[in-house]
Amino acid sequence: MIIDLPRFVSAERHYWDELHALLSVMETAPERHMSLPEIQRLHYLYERCSADLSRLDTFATDPSLRAFLESLVSRAYSEIHETRGPLKFSWKSAILAFPRAFRRHLGAFQLSLAVTLLGCAFGWFAIRQDPRAKAILMPFPGLGGSPAERVQKEESVKEDRLSGVKATFGAQLMTHNIQVTVLVFAMGLTWGFGTIIELFYNGVILGAVCADYIAAGQGTFLAGWLLPHGVVEIPSILLGGQAGFILANALTGWGGRTSRAERLRAAAPDLFAIMAGAAVMLVWAGTMESFVSQYHQPAVPYSLKIAFGLCELTGLTIFLGWAGRER
Repeated sequence: MIIDLPRFVSAERHYWDELHALLSVMETAPERHMSLPEIQRLHYLYERCSADLSRLDTFATDPSLRAFLESLVSRAYSEIHETRGPLKFSWKSAILAFPRAFRRHLGAFQLSLAVTLLGCAFGWFAIRQDPRAKAILMPFPGLGGSPAERVQKEESVKEDRLSGVKATFGAQLMTHNIQVTVLVFAMGLTWGFGTIIELFYNGVILGAVCADYIAAGQGTFLAGWLLPHGVVEIPSILLGGQAGFILANALTGWGGRTSRAERLRAAAPDLFAIMAGAAVMLVWAGTMESFVSQYHQPAVPYSLKIAFGLCELTGLTIFLGWAGRER
């Protein structure tokens, strides 16, 4: 029991004021790191003010004084027991989230790759068995003619045919490829069946093109044309397939007992990281197709373009396979 309230308030007031000042600094600068003596002092002041509040509870006193101490103690409690750090955006964490999410769902990527390779094998076999199937399997005007004639035409061009329109052409490529990748991902909503169909179809086109050009003896041209952008573009579509299979697994929940909402909530960060990474890759692929792939020998040697594409593939493999690994 407090015998002399004014004397008690006078003796304790400077501790209350000190705690109030310390909390004000912490609240106005939450990113500030406190030293160990400051932390110890905060804890001491919190305990002392808590004890003072308990002593006031045994005595009839001014309600405003009690409210002040209650507010002070609650603020100190919140600061001491706060577990969340200040919100900070880290470019490094954002970038590394992509390869980490990729590796966490490596099985889904392998399934995406397997379906695409199966489509490639089908397209290759179909073209080798019936070259007239090009009109059906390759519905693109630029690929419908003879590979040898196209190569001769491309290599005979002297002027820069994309002069002044490279940015526009690149933007069209980026938009189209992002639409394809998003479609492959969105087809995961069909429990993955739509994703399988889209991946298989893209694989059929790729296999048919490769079979057509290699059979015509234009494998070097094909590699020089395809590698600078394809080693990034094709994996991006495979990443869309990976995300589609992750989404399908979250919807079906095979082998799990959690609710669908919980599964989707758990998969959402990885889906966002993978699709964001694929989008950035497609921007790069569109730029390379516009500024590098469309220029052929003698303007740009095929060996240089092939080497550049292989360097891209090596860098992408290292990034997805090792970036962000815990030591």
